[in-house]
Amino acid sequence: MKTLYVSDMDGTLLGADSQLSPTTTSLLSEAIRGGALFTVATARTPATAVPLLAGLPLMLPLIVLSGAACWDTRQALFSNVMALAPDTIRAIDDIMRRHGLRPLIYRHTGSQLHVYHYGAMHPAEQQFINQRLHTSKLFHLSAPDYATAPGDAIVCLAMNEYERLEAVHADVNANVECRALLSRDLFDPAIGLLEIYATGATKAQAIRRLADELDAERIVVFGDNINDIEMMQAASVAVAVQNAIPEVRDIASTVIGPNTDDSVARYILAHTK
Repeated sequence: MKTLYVSDMDGTLLGADSQLSPTTTSLLSEAIRGGALFTVATARTPATAVPLLAGLPLMLPLIVLSGAACWDTRQALFSNVMALAPDTIRAIDDIMRRHGLRPLIYRHTGSQLHVYHYGAMHPAEQQFINQRLHTSKLFHLSAPDYATAPGDAIVCLAMNEYERLEAVHADVNANVECRALLSRDLFDPAIGLLEIYATGATKAQAIRRLADELDAERIVVFGDNINDIEMMQAASVAVAVQNAIPEVRDIASTVIGPNTDDSVARYILAHTK
């Protein structure tokens, strides 16, 4: 049976250092060269996902930005982009302003990803940006036209105190047709991350579309966190790593070892030999 294997990255495929270990690289490379259909589904952008996966002989597109786009690794281009409409961006911006915030807006033109912002930033946002200044993203951080800048808008995001973002999240959900996700920062639960995508921009839908293109009859998905649940529910086999949150382990078909033990790569190689 033709099987598509899809893994989340952080906390699942990557180790505690947020890197692909040499063992995982070796085992997964062997599986892919042996014919395994493997890719990732991640909230990351190509700018950070691609360098982390550089050691793998990837053949399939990466599902990036939580399913709002794919990245063709061979042509280095975005594909299947689900953009936020200009009216939606304006509505989100209006709500953010009412709450005293301004979002980061990710746009793409061709293969280039641009990040726009204007005004004051929360320290968490500034740190988030500082950690990404060395990537291929282009940052426009003093752009008065950030809400109407060129290019397709893929995601709006804001980082702030979680309790403050709860009110923004509720306001957006009540007044804007979109997909708004609120989560706590992995390292500081007091900080929240609000991500806003176009309606229908999900990892699950992107995986189904890819499986159809490949004529894959079976989908095996690996995850660890709340944003993996939807794609795991859409899978033929849902695999949780041992370090996954209880909600993910509860819906999993099976639980394997932790992300620190190369467990995803070991599973795939064992099931494709």
